[in-house]
Amino acid sequence: MKLRYIILGLCGTAMLSMNSCKDFLDENPRTEVGGDSYYQTADQAQENVNSLYRIGAPSSYGDANGAYQASFASIPVMLTGYFTNSYEGQEQINQFSRLLTRQQNTRVISGRINDIWRDTYLAINISNGAIKNIPNIEMSEETKSRFVAEARFFRAFNYFFLVKMFGPVPLSTEPYDALDRDFLLPRSSVDSVYAVIESDLIAAVDVLPAGTFNSSGRRINRNVAAMTLANVYLQRNNYVEAEKYIDIVLQSGHTLEPNGDLEANSAYNKLRTSDDLAETIYSLEFDPIINEAGAWPTFGFTSSASDVFEKYTLFERTYGPTNRFLNVYADDDLRIKPRQFYHWSYTNPVNGKTWEGGSTAGVWFFVDEEALLNTGRSAKDRNIYRYAEALLIAAEVKARTTGVATAAIHLAEVRARASTTGKTAAAYASELQGLSVQQFVEEVWKERLRELPMEFKMWDDCLRTGMFPNISTEVKGQVTFQPLVGAANGSGAIFKQTDLVYPISMDELQRNPNLTQNEGYQTN
Repeated sequence: MKLRYIILGLCGTAMLSMNSCKDFLDENPRTEVGGDSYYQTADQAQENVNSLYRIGAPSSYGDANGAYQASFASIPVMLTGYFTNSYEGQEQINQFSRLLTRQQNTRVISGRINDIWRDTYLAINISNGAIKNIPNIEMSEETKSRFVAEARFFRAFNYFFLVKMFGPVPLSTEPYDALDRDFLLPRSSVDSVYAVIESDLIAAVDVLPAGTFNSSGRRINRNVAAMTLANVYLQRNNYVEAEKYIDIVLQSGHTLEPNGDLEANSAYNKLRTSDDLAETIYSLEFDPIINEAGAWPTFGFTSSASDVFEKYTLFERTYGPTNRFLNVYADDDLRIKPRQFYHWSYTNPVNGKTWEGGSTAGVWFFVDEEALLNTGRSAKDRNIYRYAEALLIAAEVKARTTGVATAAIHLAEVRARASTTGKTAAAYASELQGLSVQQFVEEVWKERLRELPMEFKMWDDCLRTGMFPNISTEVKGQVTFQPLVGAANGSGAIFKQTDLVYPISMDELQRNPNLTQNEGYQTN
């Protein structure tokens, strides 16, 4: 069942509401009701928990923020210099990220930072209200526990997004549902924020029911929480705990989508067109009537595609790979073949007009032909976690905990699916057995570059490893790694220590005198 949502109101002391799936057309937002007086019924509890599916960090991965800005999670990837936004003259946070010049342009990018900060903390406040108030509502204990566990998941997921982007951030676990609360919190340490993230996700794993994402009605379940917790522990380089939770996902019933063929029925094209695959662990949902996916179908082309299609008028390559990044793929990798992850030309079958990208690749993975040719309204969901990523997490952490022998098959499965030569997972695993742990781990890092560019995980990997992928300009498939600080990114800019986090918005600094700016950034 698709998640139904309503437009949400915003107020500092408010609790937002969203109607249940049964009554999704009856909009009734509570924008000026305190938590004590609003949290009275099970329906009200569900409304607030449901709202968390559509705001904050999940939307930062899945929402198209207009025709000129891809999802907010794509912005940190610009730091690598391997991806560009063709409209970065207007959406300057992309340009200043790619060129590593945010320090002297803090004021210019504060608007976008405000959007991210506001929406994420809004989700955290709603989560806090749900966690505090739902236990006092009369309803079944099973339903009550599930709603609280979902709220804890979303609080953790939003703090995880914030701490990776900004470092130390204000930490609140109580709702702002009364004016006597202190709104002006200082920044808490990274360790303190992660302690809440880990506690929330552990609680969610313990309470939420098992099942695949699709079999769970696309609600947050045990496997979504376990996948996120494994991701958190990987980010913290806690490989023992990461292995514990990724094993839950490996035994969950999720599977790697197989290739039907190596063309239109490949696994990558099925992922592009279908929302009902067992590979999807967690996605942001869209609906053609209630909440369509916005400009995502237009992001797959350059601006010249506006002459080719009639349903959409604006086309911008808001998140596209540089040619150097595409060298991460060897020639026999299916993902670099036309109309798998990327494409270079497209002929509209309705009017016969052709888009040519020339030497510039469009992102085929974003293309929704039904929306482009017929409806003008995309309903394609956006994956946040896939089983392929679970296999790559398992490969890395098991190599570090128990050795390459137990880890090799996980990496081999992902590689075998991408092979155009018919090479089997067993054959890949046999080859990988001879590598040292560090050599094998670097092979996993390379595969993450190749498999996950549209899930926006690249900068997270740079942060957690402290290493930057140097993609060869000459030898396809060749990648080496060097220390992040001091490395030249894909656009030739040199990483500084201050580049590892985004600035706190200057507007937030003015509103809250207890906040401090990240080192190197403007304060006024």
